[in-house]
Amino acid sequence: MPKIGVIGGSGLYQIPGLMIKEYRNLTTPFGSPSDSYMIGVLSGKEIVFLPRHGLKHHIPPHRINYRANIWGFKELGVERIISVSAVGGIGFDIRPGMIIIPDQIIDITNGRDSTFYDGDEVVHIDFTEPYCPELRDALFRGGEHSGIELRNSGIYVCMNGPRLETRAEIKMFLNMGVDIVGMTAMPEAALAREAEVCLAGVVVVTNYAAGIANKRLTTTEVKETMREAITRVGNLLLGTFHLIPGRRRCPCKDVLKESRM
Repeated sequence: MPKIGVIGGSGLYQIPGLMIKEYRNLTTPFGSPSDSYMIGVLSGKEIVFLPRHGLKHHIPPHRINYRANIWGFKELGVERIISVSAVGGIGFDIRPGMIIIPDQIIDITNGRDSTFYDGDEVVHIDFTEPYCPELRDALFRGGEHSGIELRNSGIYVCMNGPRLETRAEIKMFLNMGVDIVGMTAMPEAALAREAEVCLAGVVVVTNYAAGIANKRLTTTEVKETMREAITRVGNLLLGTFHLIPGRRRCPCKDVLKESRM
């Protein structure tokens, strides 16, 4: 079974070059995932792809069934997930078109089902480093191999949405040292950790966040910038897959051993 998964965000509804062999519909204990899982081959690797918002982009960020999505990957045998998404740039050195591999998350979402353990079993996962270091390293080397410029760190603040942010909110985040703002990193990353699945993010800065460039925010700008970046994202994935080691040596795979009360 394929061991590498990719979650596609806004503008990425399929992986360029992925030869699809099978569409798999799953039902999980937490309901239905966003869409069918596409199982195919790219760069000699079997890949499972899922569009986070659905192929028709009909699911807003706060309504995504993150638990079903991650559970489905786990059920298909996936051990590592690369999560692609669009974000707004907050830092003054962050500009549209940049690709960033974030290393930290600030979660201010609410009302989302954020854990698999909301019953009688109490689990506290270590989330000091929310993204898998081994998978992030493979992405860095994939970028070098493919000649794609990457920023190798970034603090991602996850808003609830679906509205965009106010100028005051972005000013607060800027003063906090936050680099990028989006709506889908959480609880996706935490659920992957609870499932002992490695996850790393690839984010495309599609616009300046509210108030940074003194102009209104539009979804048209997001879609156009993401469309321009799709080829680079595809080449990054292509250059990364063969660099991912066959055996996991990161702490993600054993996180539950010291998490249960």
